[in-house]
Amino acid sequence: MKQKMKHIIILGDGMADWKIPSLGDRTLLQASDTPYMDALARQGRNGRLITVAPGFHPGSEVANMSVLGYDLPKVYEGRGPLEAASIGIELRPGDMAMRCNIICIEGDHIKNHSAGHISTEEANVLVRYLQEHLGNDRVQFYTGVQYRHLLVIKGGNKHIDCTPPHDVPLKPFRPLLVKPLADADSTADSVGERLTPQQTADLINDLILRSQELLQNHPINLRRIAEGKDPANSIWPWSPGYRPQMLPFSARFPEVERGAVISAVDLINGIGHYAGLRRITVEGATGLYDTNYENKVAAALEALRTDDFVYLHIEASDEAGHEGNIDLKRRTIENLDHRAVGPIYEAVRQWDVPVAIALLPDHPTPCALRTHTAEPIPFLIWYPGITPDEVQTFDEVAACNGCYGLLKEDQFIDIFMSERP
Repeated sequence: MKQKMKHIIILGDGMADWKIPSLGDRTLLQASDTPYMDALARQGRNGRLITVAPGFHPGSEVANMSVLGYDLPKVYEGRGPLEAASIGIELRPGDMAMRCNIICIEGDHIKNHSAGHISTEEANVLVRYLQEHLGNDRVQFYTGVQYRHLLVIKGGNKHIDCTPPHDVPLKPFRPLLVKPLADADSTADSVGERLTPQQTADLINDLILRSQELLQNHPINLRRIAEGKDPANSIWPWSPGYRPQMLPFSARFPEVERGAVISAVDLINGIGHYAGLRRITVEGATGLYDTNYENKVAAALEALRTDDFVYLHIEASDEAGHEGNIDLKRRTIENLDHRAVGPIYEAVRQWDVPVAIALLPDHPTPCALRTHTAEPIPFLIWYPGITPDEVQTFDEVAACNGCYGLLKEDQFIDIFMSERP
């Protein structure tokens, strides 16, 4: 009889990368000092995973839902509904939710997708200001975390073409404004009285342009400019959707009677909400390179003592990749190794109850491109007593020789949750 085993996934968002000439044509995972990742690769089994289903954009919500085993064509509704769930907004029939970044526009170009990584405290003032001046019975703004916020449009139509702002740094913003999808039905949906796609696009574009007028001379932005920081001078809504129909994680894996998610990112917490995983809030978790790794590790280990499954998500490498900062991304990878993977491994290998560890990114965020790609990512699985394969290091190249080969979407979670000592 197989022994009961606990499971933890450690996900380094955007950690995979391309070969970089300045690093001797090595990837950042190859070039970084990662003794614990390499030890787990050497002691465990490895493979590669395609996390982006055909026809889907390589967003973190798509990739993380695939890692957890969800069938994207059946359940995907965009980032907006996930982030709504994370901040406690229950969508009603007819509601359309969108991620609403606060970004920095310089001239007619998108300077960055994060308004220079504005603080949540500053952003909250701006979001409340926007709600006061732009909100109404149809339009509602809600504060999220840092630059990531929520726009809910009553009767909005999700059949629109929206550009993720992190995909288009330094691009002119006007050609990227919202458009109705070319093949969208121009009639209202059957749920309630929806706007048409064209009406929805027109409404959102009007909100974008009016937000720029309102935010331009707001005292917070005047102060940020005086301090040499980027102003938060425009909203940028994207990734629309309705309330998703997701089964709990335990419905697929009944052995998971209790599970938890730990992340500083609203969309990951939203996925956890619909997956039936309890959210653990960690003091000092920022989603950036300065996140509190130690508190996240302590929370993960505490959760593993009572729960069957923990999803530990760390965002820092993705943000460094979006900035195109090679040195910073390398530091985030090494921090993940030294301050998260290592302490978790050293702790659980001493436990009487066996714990399986999976380590992987969700998608690559190449510094050269500064956005996500859909290429396969490396993954490893380790647990006490596992028979290792021949892989010696954890990286994109070595994983090609792993015994799991190339998996697609939900194949990873099925293998991870089924293996036992």
